[in-house]
Amino acid sequence: MPYPVRTALFQWENGERRLRELEPGRSKRRLERQLELILDELRRRLGSTFTIEELADFYGEGTGWADELAGTNGWLVDAAFARYAREARNYAGGRARAANS
Repeated sequence: MPYPVRTALFQWENGERRLRELEPGRSKRRLERQLELILDELRRRLGSTFTIEELADFYGEGTGWADELAGTNGWLVDAAFARYAREARNYAGGRARAANS
């Protein structure tokens, strides 16, 4: 069963908002490094050519591998997916773009 794109985008945007709201400093830099590790693993697992629907389905299959990289900051996984979503073929600023657009 496909994972709802709207639900995924909502969750991912919340994770990204939490990261954005952190005060600059050492802990934020550490979290950014963790986020980059998750992004690298996303690229390895999903590739560079994907749709927002494929990313949502991949998210829905489980993120245990990413949770390990995020440690106690599970929301960081959502922030990473939010950033990676921007690379989707059909990403249109927070929503899926129609295939014929």
